[in-house]
Amino acid sequence: MSILDRFKQITTFIFDMDGVLTDGTVYVLDGGQYRRMSIKDGFALQLAVKKGYRIAVISGSTSDPAVERLHKLGIQDVFMGVKDKKARLNEYLQQHKLQYAEVLMMGDDIPDYDVMQTVGLACAPADAVSEIKEMAHYISLYPGGLGCVRDVIEKVLKLNDHWDLHTNTTSS
Repeated sequence: MSILDRFKQITTFIFDMDGVLTDGTVYVLDGGQYRRMSIKDGFALQLAVKKGYRIAVISGSTSDPAVERLHKLGIQDVFMGVKDKKARLNEYLQQHKLQYAEVLMMGDDIPDYDVMQTVGLACAPADAVSEIKEMAHYISLYPGGLGCVRDVIEKVLKLNDHWDLHTNTTSS
């Protein structure tokens, strides 16, 4: 199966938080820790939701502001503080009656390795660790938090004629 065939089969996106939806930087300031996320990734996430794709975030980290942002983008399936990502993914797939072949998972580091091995399309940002890059089916040209999420969403939506330049979205 070609890589484009794998992209075309995707109905569900699973993303890690730190290093994928963010650039992996945590700003430690008085009053808390802060993460940086891409507006361009946000646009693609919103569009995918509006086009009927499932999107979930499965992360070992916790961040109320990040969860709030994802909810504003229309993503309701946000699982933070997850110790066993593979078990959480399996529960999610059973709950929604999904097959592994229709799932794209993007991760960047060792905690994502086992879960990425089970999905139909394992993807990594350009700056993922070498072990993840070696097992990924696709490596984005963009780093975590700086366009890698939009890259994979845009490929899936374009292959399925769902990339609509005239779709209204709220602030991304």
